[in-house]
Amino acid sequence: MEKYRDESLSFEERAKDLLSRMTLEEKLSQMTYQSQPIERLGIPAYNWWNEALHGVARAGTATMFPQAIGLAAMFDDQELYEIADIIATEGRAKYKAYSEEGDRGIYKGLTFWSPNVNIFRDPRWGRGHETYGEDPYLTSRLGVAFVKGLQGDDPKYLKTAACAKHYAVHSGPEGLRHEFDAQVSQKDLWETYLPAFEACVKEGHVEAVMGAYNRTNGEPCCGSPTLLQKILRDTWGFQGHVVSDCWAIMDFHTHHHVTATAPESAAVALKAGCDVNCGIVYLHLQAALDEGRITEEDVDRSLLRLLITRMKLGMFDQPEHVPYAAIPVSANNTKAHQEKNLRAARKSLVLLKNDHVLPLCPSKLRRIAVIGPNADSREALKGNYYGDADRYTTVLEGIQNYLVGTDVEVAYSLGCVLFHEKHHSDENQYIYEATGLARHSDVVVVCLGLDDTLEGEERHQSNTYGSGDKPDLKFPGQQERLLREVLDAAGDKPVILVNMTGSAMDLNLAEERCAAIIQAWYPGSRGGQAIAELLFGEYSPAGRLPVTFYRTIEELPEFTDYRMTGRTYRYMKNDALYPFGYGLSYNTYRYDAVEFPYWQDSKLHVRVRVTNQGTMKGDEVVQLYMIHKSPVLESPNCSLRGFQRITLEPGASQEVEFILGQEDLMMVNNDGEKVLESGEYEITVGGGQPDHRTEELTGQKVLRFTFWLP
Repeated sequence: MEKYRDESLSFEERAKDLLSRMTLEEKLSQMTYQSQPIERLGIPAYNWWNEALHGVARAGTATMFPQAIGLAAMFDDQELYEIADIIATEGRAKYKAYSEEGDRGIYKGLTFWSPNVNIFRDPRWGRGHETYGEDPYLTSRLGVAFVKGLQGDDPKYLKTAACAKHYAVHSGPEGLRHEFDAQVSQKDLWETYLPAFEACVKEGHVEAVMGAYNRTNGEPCCGSPTLLQKILRDTWGFQGHVVSDCWAIMDFHTHHHVTATAPESAAVALKAGCDVNCGIVYLHLQAALDEGRITEEDVDRSLLRLLITRMKLGMFDQPEHVPYAAIPVSANNTKAHQEKNLRAARKSLVLLKNDHVLPLCPSKLRRIAVIGPNADSREALKGNYYGDADRYTTVLEGIQNYLVGTDVEVAYSLGCVLFHEKHHSDENQYIYEATGLARHSDVVVVCLGLDDTLEGEERHQSNTYGSGDKPDLKFPGQQERLLREVLDAAGDKPVILVNMTGSAMDLNLAEERCAAIIQAWYPGSRGGQAIAELLFGEYSPAGRLPVTFYRTIEELPEFTDYRMTGRTYRYMKNDALYPFGYGLSYNTYRYDAVEFPYWQDSKLHVRVRVTNQGTMKGDEVVQLYMIHKSPVLESPNCSLRGFQRITLEPGASQEVEFILGQEDLMMVNNDGEKVLESGEYEITVGGGQPDHRTEELTGQKVLRFTFWLP
């Protein structure tokens, strides 16, 4: 028996043996995302391109969870781990079913190009809703959880292979991503842009990393010796494979102009450590060999990594020996998975404002008006990189379903279209209908926002704006006018805004005049049910903002400026409209210090007691922030260093402990080095950040603990 078929040997030994049996032509046939079959060696065709951002995407029916930014708003890494495990189960079920039919095409493999752990540094970025928000600590914890959930816990085999993307310093503008050079200081690089990737590699043992389109400090990311060799492999010890973003290597010579030809671009990328090309430039590797730009050993180095990944996925072993290979198609989109989907939607919703109007009581209502372009929109449930749900519940449908069997009448109006209307010349047509309903209803629910046709990827065929980015934070089209006129028509009757976007918007008008505001993100296929249940008090909301909602866009630096100064809660200068980490509840929670923070085994222990003083069972997101009170170095306003989501019955208490290592107290200096500074530190624990605005919005103060480091 050939060594590569011997399951008792290590994957590396087997992969080296298989590699030794391949001709050069056969080797080169494996280097793009569409790896060709090699029948004489029993290697089937394999397409490396698959997506699983918030469910198995683009491959038929699957459980469609809330978009990634909504999953981040749960502030619950264990829940995210369990969701990723479900996604991997469904991916395995599909892989088995498709393979048995001989279908090995795109979106049918086990290499999922997720999660996106870029930092959402600017609310204009169209792809920000694919991320876990603006904070490197939150993104790190959630990225690791997602990677571990996708890859499984078997000691030998991967359930699926996760991929941390887009490495590195990538977050718009989308329209410039193919040519942009992200100039970033070493401090910002190591303090903000790299921690999530480092955590995914060191803690999550992520199998793959995807290079970004842009350059970082002059080097194209998919051909950067600094990023791919010096940092990723030499410093972090990464053992997996690197994939290019799609057609990114072509940008080397067509947009970045760091090379002149496709063979030269292929050589630069391969020698830097990019192992598989999503695109066609690696079809020029033979020319690069002929020109003496690379050697066959360069090809072997990368191909060995790719073969090892396929072996870890069990593709060369007897199916009965691979624990995940028997997962049947019936494991896809199950009732239990849909229950988890609904649970995730509930946990993701953030209550931004509530002037004692929520929860609504059906017995006190005769008529509720549901208005707006996203009220009955399936697109607003999806986000991007989505699968097909077996059933969608829009906000309108959720409210209608909830009120079945009651005497409450549900009236609906589109109000206005999302962006622009092609078929009607009268732009007032729907607004007058909506204002009429507002006058004659007891309460009005207005559903505004965006969908992935307005915020998304550069030049995506569905994207109305073209670039994918938002020009500003205003609602597009007639939406703000609709809200203003509905508010005027409603008079003293409560108007509730449900904002369905993947990013921060200008909510100043709503904050001033709406009775309640719910940030719903793109809440997945069951999102409308979760929103209706929140409105009528079936559960108490506890989602938290993973991004800052700014008062104005004018306070932000230029979109193309990658310096963190003035950006995100960590370095912003003004009060936020709604701060990072903020979210209201139907309960109030009291925080009491159990004991002053103490050191044990070189770790700092912080213990608090949280009590549910409300009348409902509910979740609370306990957050710990660190503030360096006497820094020599430039330090953030505060930095998230711990969070736990807990569930408490009315009147119940729970002790919560955080354990901080010395690394959690370290600062990053101007050389990008982590250092432990002496001086005064403050740790805060509460339901949000220790900023003035959060205290003003919640009416609660955080616990504060001060200590010194010599």
